[in-house]
Amino acid sequence: MSLTIEVARRILEASKRRADELRSPVSIAIVDAGGHLVLFERMMSPYGWATAGISIAKATTAVMFNQSTDAVAQWGSGIPGFASSLAMMTQGKFIMAAGGWPIRVAGATVGGIGVSGGNAPGRDDEIARAGLATLAEIAEAQVDTRSPTPAQSASMSGWQNNPVATSHLPPEEDSFSIDETSSFDSPNKNRGGQS
Repeated sequence: MSLTIEVARRILEASKRRADELRSPVSIAIVDAGGHLVLFERMMSPYGWATAGISIAKATTAVMFNQSTDAVAQWGSGIPGFASSLAMMTQGKFIMAAGGWPIRVAGATVGGIGVSGGNAPGRDDEIARAGLATLAEIAEAQVDTRSPTPAQSASMSGWQNNPVATSHLPPEEDSFSIDETSSFDSPNKNRGGQS
Protein backbone atom coordinates (compact mmCIF):
# COMPACT_ATOMS: atom_id res chain seq x y z
CA MET A 1 0.00 0.00 0.00
CA SER A 2 1.42 3.40 -0.91
CA LEU A 3 0.54 7.06 -0.64
CA THR A 4 -0.95 8.28 -3.92
CA ILE A 5 -0.33 11.78 -5.22
CA GLU A 6 -4.11 12.37 -5.20
CA VAL A 7 -4.38 11.61 -1.48
CA ALA A 8 -1.25 13.69 -0.78
CA ARG A 9 -2.80 16.63 -2.67
CA ARG A 10 -6.02 16.40 -0.68
CA ILE A 11 -4.10 16.36 2.60
CA LEU A 12 -1.97 19.33 1.51
CA GLU A 13 -4.99 21.33 0.32
CA ALA A 14 -6.87 20.74 3.59
CA SER A 15 -3.80 21.86 5.54
CA LYS A 16 -3.49 24.98 3.39
CA ARG A 17 -7.15 25.85 3.97
CA ARG A 18 -6.63 25.65 7.73
CA ALA A 19 -3.44 27.72 7.50
CA ASP A 20 -5.33 30.37 5.50
CA GLU A 21 -8.14 30.40 8.10
CA LEU A 22 -5.54 30.96 10.83
CA ARG A 23 -3.66 33.53 8.72
CA SER A 24 -0.56 31.45 9.30
CA PRO A 25 1.66 31.09 6.20
CA VAL A 26 3.52 27.81 6.54
CA SER A 27 5.53 25.28 4.61
CA ILE A 28 3.87 21.88 4.19
CA ALA A 29 5.75 18.73 3.22
CA ILE A 30 4.38 15.27 2.55
CA VAL A 31 6.71 12.28 2.29
CA ASP A 32 6.12 8.61 1.50
CA ALA A 33 6.82 5.70 3.86
CA GLY A 34 10.51 5.82 2.92
CA GLY A 35 10.79 9.50 3.79
CA HIS A 36 11.01 10.59 0.13
CA LEU A 37 9.37 13.91 -0.71
CA VAL A 38 6.02 13.44 -2.51
CA LEU A 39 4.58 16.95 -2.31
CA PHE A 40 5.71 20.29 -0.92
CA GLU A 41 4.37 23.82 -0.82
CA ARG A 42 5.72 26.93 0.84
CA MET A 43 3.13 29.62 1.44
CA MET A 44 4.62 33.08 1.20
CA SER A 45 6.20 34.12 4.47
CA PRO A 46 9.21 36.26 5.34
CA TYR A 47 11.05 33.29 6.90
CA GLY A 48 9.99 30.64 4.40
CA TRP A 49 13.55 29.68 3.55
CA ALA A 50 13.92 28.06 6.99
CA THR A 51 10.44 26.55 7.21
CA ALA A 52 10.92 24.56 4.00
CA GLY A 53 13.68 22.35 5.39
CA ILE A 54 12.04 22.13 8.80
CA SER A 55 8.71 20.91 7.36
CA ILE A 56 10.51 18.19 5.38
CA ALA A 57 12.45 17.16 8.51
CA LYS A 58 9.20 16.98 10.51
CA ALA A 59 7.51 14.77 7.91
CA THR A 60 10.56 12.50 7.71
CA THR A 61 10.88 12.26 11.50
CA ALA A 62 7.20 11.31 11.81
CA VAL A 63 7.72 8.45 9.35
CA MET A 64 11.06 7.42 10.86
CA PHE A 65 9.55 6.96 14.33
CA ASN A 66 5.94 6.30 13.30
CA GLN A 67 4.98 8.93 15.89
CA SER A 68 4.05 12.58 16.00
CA THR A 69 7.17 14.70 16.19
CA ASP A 70 5.90 16.13 19.46
CA ALA A 71 5.89 12.60 20.94
CA VAL A 72 9.41 12.05 19.61
CA ALA A 73 10.53 15.33 21.19
CA GLN A 74 9.06 14.41 24.57
CA TRP A 75 10.63 10.97 24.49
CA GLY A 76 13.99 11.96 23.01
CA SER A 77 14.60 15.05 25.13
CA GLY A 78 15.72 12.84 28.02
CA ILE A 79 18.50 11.22 26.00
CA PRO A 80 21.69 13.31 25.85
CA GLY A 81 22.93 13.74 22.28
CA PHE A 82 19.89 12.03 20.75
CA ALA A 83 18.71 14.95 18.61
CA SER A 84 22.12 16.07 17.40
CA SER A 85 23.22 12.52 16.58
CA LEU A 86 20.11 11.73 14.57
CA ALA A 87 20.12 15.09 12.82
CA MET A 88 23.69 14.43 11.70
CA MET A 89 23.04 10.80 10.70
CA THR A 90 19.99 11.79 8.63
CA GLN A 91 21.67 14.82 7.07
CA GLY A 92 19.24 17.24 8.69
CA LYS A 93 16.06 15.24 8.10
CA PHE A 94 15.38 14.75 11.80
CA ILE A 95 13.93 17.32 14.18
CA MET A 96 12.30 17.30 17.60
CA ALA A 97 9.52 19.86 17.24
CA ALA A 98 5.73 19.60 17.00
CA GLY A 99 4.10 19.69 13.57
CA GLY A 100 4.89 16.29 12.07
CA TRP A 101 2.51 13.32 11.92
CA PRO A 102 2.56 9.90 10.27
CA ILE A 103 -0.05 9.34 7.56
CA ARG A 104 -1.77 6.01 8.13
CA VAL A 105 -4.07 4.07 5.87
CA ALA A 106 -5.82 1.03 7.37
CA GLY A 107 -3.33 1.04 10.25
CA ALA A 108 -0.23 1.06 8.01
CA THR A 109 2.07 4.06 7.83
CA VAL A 110 2.19 5.20 4.20
CA GLY A 111 3.83 8.58 4.69
CA GLY A 112 4.19 11.63 6.86
CA ILE A 113 3.19 15.29 6.91
CA GLY A 114 5.30 18.10 8.29
CA VAL A 115 4.24 21.70 8.84
CA SER A 116 6.51 24.56 9.84
CA GLY A 117 6.08 28.30 10.24
CA GLY A 118 2.92 28.51 12.34
CA ASN A 119 2.69 31.92 13.94
CA ALA A 120 1.49 30.73 17.38
CA PRO A 121 2.17 27.77 19.68
CA GLY A 122 0.46 24.61 18.47
CA ARG A 123 -0.33 26.00 15.00
CA ASP A 124 1.91 23.61 13.08
CA ASP A 125 0.21 20.61 14.73
CA GLU A 126 -3.27 22.07 14.19
CA ILE A 127 -2.60 22.65 10.49
CA ALA A 128 -1.10 19.17 10.00
CA ARG A 129 -4.04 17.52 11.78
CA ALA A 130 -6.48 19.42 9.55
CA GLY A 131 -4.80 17.73 6.59
CA LEU A 132 -5.01 14.32 8.26
CA ALA A 133 -8.73 14.84 8.90
CA THR A 134 -9.15 14.54 5.13
CA LEU A 135 -8.41 10.83 5.48
CA ALA A 136 -11.68 10.38 7.35
CA GLU A 137 -13.53 12.18 4.54
CA ILE A 138 -11.86 9.95 1.95
CA ALA A 139 -12.81 6.85 3.93
CA GLU A 140 -16.40 8.05 4.22
CA ALA A 141 -16.56 8.69 0.47
CA GLN A 142 -15.16 5.22 -0.18
CA VAL A 143 -17.84 3.66 1.99
CA ASP A 144 -20.52 5.65 0.14
CA THR A 145 -19.24 4.48 -3.25
CA ARG A 146 -18.95 0.87 -2.08
CA SER A 147 -22.51 0.66 -0.74
CA PRO A 148 -24.81 -0.80 -3.36
CA THR A 149 -27.93 1.07 -4.39
CA PRO A 150 -31.30 -0.54 -3.55
CA ALA A 151 -31.59 -1.72 -7.16
CA GLN A 152 -28.11 -3.30 -7.01
CA SER A 153 -28.97 -4.95 -3.69
CA ALA A 154 -32.12 -6.47 -5.14
CA SER A 155 -30.30 -7.75 -8.23
CA MET A 156 -27.54 -9.26 -6.07
CA SER A 157 -29.87 -11.09 -3.66
CA GLY A 158 -28.95 -14.74 -3.56
CA TRP A 159 -25.42 -14.02 -4.84
CA GLN A 160 -23.91 -13.10 -1.47
CA ASN A 161 -22.36 -16.54 -0.89
CA ASN A 162 -20.87 -16.78 -4.38
CA PRO A 163 -17.14 -15.80 -4.19
CA VAL A 164 -17.01 -15.06 -7.93
CA ALA A 165 -20.01 -12.74 -7.76
CA THR A 166 -18.63 -10.78 -4.78
CA SER A 167 -14.96 -10.68 -5.80
CA HIS A 168 -15.43 -7.14 -7.13
CA LEU A 169 -15.88 -5.84 -3.59
CA PRO A 170 -12.66 -4.17 -2.36
CA PRO A 171 -10.99 -5.59 0.75
CA GLU A 172 -11.39 -3.83 4.10
CA GLU A 173 -7.68 -3.01 4.27
CA ASP A 174 -8.10 -0.42 1.52
CA SER A 175 -9.98 1.90 3.87
CA PHE A 176 -8.44 5.10 5.18
CA SER A 177 -8.18 5.91 8.86
CA ILE A 178 -6.45 8.20 11.29
CA ASP A 179 -4.57 6.27 13.94
CA GLU A 180 -3.00 8.50 16.55
CA THR A 181 -2.35 5.74 19.05
CA SER A 182 1.19 4.46 19.08
CA SER A 183 3.88 4.22 21.67
CA PHE A 184 7.61 3.78 21.91
CA ASP A 185 6.93 1.14 24.56
CA SER A 186 5.32 -1.31 22.13
CA PRO A 187 6.64 -2.96 18.95
CA ASN A 188 6.03 -1.06 15.76
CA LYS A 189 3.32 -3.26 14.28
CA ASN A 190 2.47 -0.72 11.57
CA ARG A 191 5.77 -1.17 9.76
CA GLY A 192 6.29 -4.89 9.68
CA GLY A 193 7.50 -5.27 13.27
CA GLN A 194 10.51 -3.01 12.90
CA SER A 195 11.41 -1.00 15.95
